[in-house]
Amino acid sequence: MLVCFSVVVLRYVFSVSQVWMQDLYVWLNAMMFMGLAGYALFNNSHVRVDIFYRPASLRHKAWVDMFGSLFFIAPFVTILVYWSFPYVMRSWKWLEGSSNYGGMPGLYIIKSFIMVFAFVVALQGLAMFLRGVLVLFNQQDLLPKEYRYRENH
Repeated sequence: MLVCFSVVVLRYVFSVSQVWMQDLYVWLNAMMFMGLAGYALFNNSHVRVDIFYRPASLRHKAWVDMFGSLFFIAPFVTILVYWSFPYVMRSWKWLEGSSNYGGMPGLYIIKSFIMVFAFVVALQGLAMFLRGVLVLFNQQDLLPKEYRYRENH
């Protein structure tokens, strides 16, 4: 936010433009989004229509999470890695930088965050699946309290 604010102030108050700073705030946003996607999934911070999920029993939530992990997250991550790995490797091979004149070097590092995104989402999907297994086997007490399903009252 500070970088974006600085770009706006420099441009509109002082009539100075730094292309690398414009790249920087977009790239930082991309890295934050991709790096924290698994954490957002852990905290249920993603968009979810939960009119059926929220009031459901623990076992129902476990089944839904296991199904979602297996049939939505796993295929998504697999396809993402399959198609983006050559794209990221090509960027590293060329040591790709910004396409903007005067932009930042190191775009290949930002593109690598696609792999980070796939890894953290896959890891969280696996954790969701395994949590469901523990719940179905009545072993939820083995989970840390902050990772247990919340009881409906």
